[in-house]
Amino acid sequence: MSILQFIPPEEIKRLNSALKDKTTHLSIMADVFRFNTLYSIMNAGSGHIGSSFSFMDIITYLWLDEMQSANEPGNPDADLFFSSKGHDAPGLYALLTGLGKLEFDLIHKLRRKDGLPGHPDVSIPYLITNTGSLGMGISKAKGMAIAKRLNGNQGRIFVIMGDGELQEGQVWESLQPAANGKFAEINVIIDHNKIQSDTWVDSVSDLGDLEQRFRSHGWEVARCDGNSVEALKESFNHFATVTDKPKVLIADTIKGKGVSFMETLGSSGDDAYYKFHSGAPSFDNYQSASIEILSRINEKLEEENAEKVKTQEIGHIMPVPPSNPERLVSAYGEELVKLAEEDEDIVALDADLVLDTGLIPFKNQFPERFIECGIAEQDMVSAAGGLALMGKVPVVHSFACFLSTRPNEHIYNNATEHTKIIYAGSLAGLLPSGPGHSHQSVRDISLLSSIPGMTLIQPCNEQESRLAIRWAVKENSHSTYIRLVSIPCETPFTLPENYQLEHGKGIALTEGDDVIIVAYGPVMLNEAVHAANILKKKHDLHVKVINFPWLNYIDSQWLVEHIQSCKFVCVIDDHYTKSGLGEYFASELLVNGLGNKNIKLLGLDEIPRCGKNNEVLVSHNLDRESIIRKIIEQV
Repeated sequence: MSILQFIPPEEIKRLNSALKDKTTHLSIMADVFRFNTLYSIMNAGSGHIGSSFSFMDIITYLWLDEMQSANEPGNPDADLFFSSKGHDAPGLYALLTGLGKLEFDLIHKLRRKDGLPGHPDVSIPYLITNTGSLGMGISKAKGMAIAKRLNGNQGRIFVIMGDGELQEGQVWESLQPAANGKFAEINVIIDHNKIQSDTWVDSVSDLGDLEQRFRSHGWEVARCDGNSVEALKESFNHFATVTDKPKVLIADTIKGKGVSFMETLGSSGDDAYYKFHSGAPSFDNYQSASIEILSRINEKLEEENAEKVKTQEIGHIMPVPPSNPERLVSAYGEELVKLAEEDEDIVALDADLVLDTGLIPFKNQFPERFIECGIAEQDMVSAAGGLALMGKVPVVHSFACFLSTRPNEHIYNNATEHTKIIYAGSLAGLLPSGPGHSHQSVRDISLLSSIPGMTLIQPCNEQESRLAIRWAVKENSHSTYIRLVSIPCETPFTLPENYQLEHGKGIALTEGDDVIIVAYGPVMLNEAVHAANILKKKHDLHVKVINFPWLNYIDSQWLVEHIQSCKFVCVIDDHYTKSGLGEYFASELLVNGLGNKNIKLLGLDEIPRCGKNNEVLVSHNLDRESIIRKIIEQV
């Protein structure tokens, strides 16, 4: 068991009231919140450190010195604050718990069920809008400002945005109308730490002269050191004199500010990528960071002749990684490189997620055929459309939750041109559940399955991941969407060594005549196979579990052959049941004269929960015990 530390509420209250020098007070409080942010992320096992640390001086200044009654429930004239980038949620939670706005015990429940979601959510007091998908902030602020005006209410609106976020087109759509409306109550602060997810913003998509770009849209612009309280105060004092235009502060910050080794990004190889954007640090890094922050706090307290800060310790059991996991995204990426060696027309496009989409080997081997599009999914998908029209084979990458949604009309437009494009959506499905519903892609099947000429596949392991991309490139003459689970998964099943994908056909992983379970992907098939083994052992029910990777096509002959002898069929979706594979399966049974079958559809019927993976599966009745219970109820 490891020991973690946090600064308890009574100490935060003491520090918040004892220090007389305002600058020292705010500087120390920012580090107190950094310390507790680090603790909560380490305790949760994941979270965004770099972004939380870079903006900490900004929000500490805003909440402790600038804003009046910020986000106070029931006060229509309160100043409003929210983060559009959303990755900084752990930092905001540390501040809100430290100031007594939220129950302090919630600091122990980051990314836990009934705790604090991985991204801002209106279910949490003082959080006034959901964020996670980028680029929406100014538009939402404008709506809030209009509502305040209509209601005759006062109060400013403060919005934190990331610099990488400025690559989203909606940001630039929102600027001119805000200026035209003279929304002087809107104050946008750009956390300009110059590093987006993994690398430098200007190496992904250079933003150019930001000050001039905002000014050209009619905004009042200021720029300052965003990690300096004095500089922040001077900028907002200036903004107070401007009454006829919206304002934007370009706050030059440092990603990971406050921990020396988190403030750096290397220059070559794997070190060229920022290591503290997301996820929990190693325990050694956690200890070093804690010592550095705590030492700085105590040095400043000593200068003020104040008592050193007291911390509280708590035991923490470090998570045990799977012993021999399947890593589907890595296998997919390796196979894509092999295919690119065979076909020089293959081009890979990425939306600022190169570390998460398996593309590092491709980028290293074929830099001229790798296109980094930044946080601009619509631009990426339409660029892929242009590549396809010119005879290339574009393979497009992002998280499934973003790839299937914002550029959906562009995917449809590409389909109307009868070209071939491959879309690879990682982070697909319910898990990981820690980031929250903005990142849990559980509606992409419904969004993409009806697009003409589009085949949807979800592989269940590394072997099938390699087969899926190879099938999409070599065998499918139309477009393909490959839905990839990102978490490492232990799988209690294997596929035959000579297994090949056959369009619209599944394969049995267990044998049985009493019940058929149809599922796809490593998460649900894992639960299904375990459920089948328990049903056989404890209830003498023989269950055939079928891996069915095809999400929008079923071979009728195969369906009749494999389903007609079984009375009860259970289809498990890693998706909403609405418009998932289960509903499609049920309709195909009816069309093929098998409407007499008793069929049970399992999947999500509500917005997915945030929490640890196992507790979220249980919450949605998609764990093995829930599957067993549902089947026993039917047979």
